[in-house]
Amino acid sequence: MFSLKPAKPTFKSYLLPQVEDKITPEPKIKKLEPVLLPGEIVVNEVNFVRKCIATDTSQYDLWGKLICSNFKISFITDDPMPLQKFHYKNLLLGEHDVPLTCIEQVVTVNDTKRKQKVLGPNQKLKFNPTELIIYCKDFRIVRFRFDEAGPESAKKVCLAVAHYSQPTDLQLLFAFEYVGKKYHNPATVNGIDPGGGGSGSGSGQQTPLFEAYSDWDREIKRTGASGWRVCSVNEGYMISTCLPEYFVVPSSLADQDLKLYSYSFIGRRMPLWCWNHSNGSALVRMANIKDVLQQRKIDQRICNAVTRSHPQRSDVHKSDLDKCLPNIQEIQAAFIKLKQLCVNEPFEETEEKWLSSLENTRWLEYVRSFLKHSAELVYMLDSKHVSVVLQEDEGRDLSCFVASLIQVMLDPYFRTIVGFQSLIQKEWVMAGYQFLDRCNHLKRADKESPLFLMFLDSIWQLLEQYPSAFEFSETYLTILYDSTRISLFGTFLFNCPHQRVKQSTEFAISKNIQLGDEKGLKFPSVWDWSLQFGTRDRKLFHNPWYIGKSAPCVQNGSVKSFKRTKKNYSSTLRGIPPSLKNGIINEQEFLPRRNSLILKLKPDFLQQMDSQTNSMEQYFREWFSKPVDLHGVILPRLSGTHIKLWKLCYFRWVPEAQINNGGFITAFHKISVLTDQVDMLNQSLRQYKSSSSLQANCSELDQSRMYFRANGLNDNAGTPDFLSSSFPFSPIGNLCRRSILGTPLSKFLSGAKIWLSTETLANED
Repeated sequence: MFSLKPAKPTFKSYLLPQVEDKITPEPKIKKLEPVLLPGEIVVNEVNFVRKCIATDTSQYDLWGKLICSNFKISFITDDPMPLQKFHYKNLLLGEHDVPLTCIEQVVTVNDTKRKQKVLGPNQKLKFNPTELIIYCKDFRIVRFRFDEAGPESAKKVCLAVAHYSQPTDLQLLFAFEYVGKKYHNPATVNGIDPGGGGSGSGSGQQTPLFEAYSDWDREIKRTGASGWRVCSVNEGYMISTCLPEYFVVPSSLADQDLKLYSYSFIGRRMPLWCWNHSNGSALVRMANIKDVLQQRKIDQRICNAVTRSHPQRSDVHKSDLDKCLPNIQEIQAAFIKLKQLCVNEPFEETEEKWLSSLENTRWLEYVRSFLKHSAELVYMLDSKHVSVVLQEDEGRDLSCFVASLIQVMLDPYFRTIVGFQSLIQKEWVMAGYQFLDRCNHLKRADKESPLFLMFLDSIWQLLEQYPSAFEFSETYLTILYDSTRISLFGTFLFNCPHQRVKQSTEFAISKNIQLGDEKGLKFPSVWDWSLQFGTRDRKLFHNPWYIGKSAPCVQNGSVKSFKRTKKNYSSTLRGIPPSLKNGIINEQEFLPRRNSLILKLKPDFLQQMDSQTNSMEQYFREWFSKPVDLHGVILPRLSGTHIKLWKLCYFRWVPEAQINNGGFITAFHKISVLTDQVDMLNQSLRQYKSSSSLQANCSELDQSRMYFRANGLNDNAGTPDFLSSSFPFSPIGNLCRRSILGTPLSKFLSGAKIWLSTETLANED
């Protein structure tokens, strides 16, 4: 009989059930995408790129995508950075990003054909690169390998980097595209208004830009310059294109006289008032008079006008900066030697040969010469009560440097963050310092010179000698220098204010941007630090040693202002030997030690002048024999080891120079924690004794000013393990020419070779 049950199926499937696909899905490949700013576009990219972390091993290399945009080169990876425990965050640039204007040289290498080529703009590359080396203006060397990347894609991205990092026109710099977005979209760009002066690292106080009449008028009133007035004769840049629209001149000079005299000055750069001493003496700067026939007559009239602006009608002291200071070409040559020493030479700081090589760069010698000459002019203003006129060929380089140094030494306002920023605006940006040419944004090497860096170096020397006199830290100065290499801020982008107006107006017309009543596009100001850093990172700008003009304290339940006068503060120095007070040293200490990296100089400020040697010598000896007044004049110590190399700026990428859990930052950390504990005590006292209305007046102390905070009043925690002498920077992957594994220096140097030298690169096809 037949069974009624259905037959069993005989087909057997060997495919997995569809349900299994849902249980174990294929992993999704994460796309590596760049973070772009408004106006930023990707022009080329290549995948499967390896970023080299060390020269002698690929163990720590990172894999990712290399992108070239119209603003930066960006390496995007999911791999964590090896051997690095800390990195401060720049909101404009990623950890592996390099701004195009920071690139100095682009080198391509082919290992198989043993070829290498320095790429320029619009050049062809006849071989497929296996490696790309980026030499940066801030001493970094960044290397990328293309072993697994497509050869054509690698070649295209190398050519794109070379092309976009060497623009031929100012309007090709990224700042123009970035700002253009603001005018097409009235809302803020990247959450921030591109215009304005910005506050001083979170202080809330705006930095005056000296673009308006009112800024100059306030500065006259602040310094008590009664014999001077704000002049608007150059409004619309009708007289000179390299002067600001508003500047200060002697009240006795009429506008008509200024127009007449302007033709005799180089660049029509008339005399500019810089600053006034409380004794009535003034600091003035001017270009040379080119009209030889009228030179003596006009020079006498200018000096007479300056004399009449002095309450005591004192004489005028003229200083020809071109004759007594190194020129910009000599400074550039010294910088190139310094850079080669820090980047390309076998590095061992304790080597006598290295120290003599540092001396031969003449960098520290030039720093000393600017400090010395500025201090001598401080003597003329402060002791002799005479006005000083700084004279220079065009009045746009050395005079910016010296005028700024003098004011920092004389005026404590310029030793605060906002004051220092206003000084740079007044004496550099608005006075026509040629940032575009001197920073070489358009690769015109014949005009390049690191004068602004040497100025920051000189300020660091003063900060190092008098840490309690400055509100800002050396991290602030280093990041300020780095900001000159970011093609976003109008502050460091142009040769003069007129160039900004002219170029941005032309750009606006080409892009159909309606400017209305504005004089050109408003570019972001570098002083708006919130554009680059978050609130906590900006606290690194604050110097925990700084003693302000007055400090609040609680006494009998009320807040009083304790003013640290000269007498008050000097009492803290009573236990110090007299020879160390305020930096004075014994006569025999004026002579440098054997094998010193400093040139053998005579005692500070001595035996240099005949007629006023005795009085000048007496002035400096008296000043150095007394305890320092942090809110008065400060003078540099110039002998022996007092002029140092700015290690945080120049050594931060050198692995061999790093001191783990050591260096200046460890003291910075301890003082920051101690300062925070003092603030916590003040707050506790207020809460215990003060009324509610008093608490409102002291609300500014409720928030910590320090980057490193105390965990409590009894915080005895040690130094964080991520601190090193390069903090907050890291050399890992940023000076890729040698091992970073921490072996002794002798092993680094025995047989260690430099990858490539910029001096010996052969341009081969």
